[in-house]
Amino acid sequence: MSERPAIELPEGVLRVTADNSGPMTFRGTNTYVVGYGDTCCVIDPGPEDAFHLEAIVEAVGARQVEAVMLTHRHRDHSGLVRKAKERFGAPLFAAPSPAVAYQASVDFAALESDRSLIDGGSLQIAGHRIEVVATPGHTSDHLAFALPEHGVLFTGDHVMGWSTTVVIPPDGSMRRYRESLKKLVPRDERLYLPGHGDPIERPERLVRNFLHHRRQREEMILLSLQEAPVTITGLVERHYPAVEGALAVAAGYSVKAHLVELFERGTLAGPDPLVSDGPFELA
Repeated sequence: MSERPAIELPEGVLRVTADNSGPMTFRGTNTYVVGYGDTCCVIDPGPEDAFHLEAIVEAVGARQVEAVMLTHRHRDHSGLVRKAKERFGAPLFAAPSPAVAYQASVDFAALESDRSLIDGGSLQIAGHRIEVVATPGHTSDHLAFALPEHGVLFTGDHVMGWSTTVVIPPDGSMRRYRESLKKLVPRDERLYLPGHGDPIERPERLVRNFLHHRRQREEMILLSLQEAPVTITGLVERHYPAVEGALAVAAGYSVKAHLVELFERGTLAGPDPLVSDGPFELA
């Protein structure tokens, strides 16, 4: 892997992108170094990669890191947490750990937060007031971080400009994902800085588009169920005919997440989609 230089963004933010590009990570995981003067914080240190750690160290420079902050515990965001904490002598600020680990390759015990963050919490870090915005859906422990005075929101994997996020039950929840999108609509941030991809301007329009997209997907699934009982595999083949490989797997997770939501509403009959491929039918 090769080191990538930090990109300067508005409001004293540096972005360092890890060299872990792929179908689920786009050009790589974004780490943000935020702060003015002699202090800063690091948001999402990224995957465990020595070159990426050194790039973060270079972006930090001589400043004191007051906190390592985590939007969620997926490995591509959290892999460097332990080494970053050791390197900078900084505590981990994150949501409380989920009740059940949602990614087998992640050591959740090593990601216990030194300070647990909750929705609406306010922090004074590195010359900024940072507001905690709980955005569960992609994962149950997902957070976004706002700079209210500057109209900036670090969105992690909740909102990205290049793709909708993947929702993987049982920890991931389509219902909670949509609720978290709706929660962002009335907010006044003008710039989103996501976990993957470029900064997002005019974010409210994108958030509304994502909500519309998810409504359309649910309607397509309901139309298929009106015609005949169908499996998750059959729905993916029907509604995502061009995708394959990792993207087909992600599509299957999203279909399952929609079916779980319908099952919870009582709209769906048949086996529990959390544990079965189906077939499913309308109740």
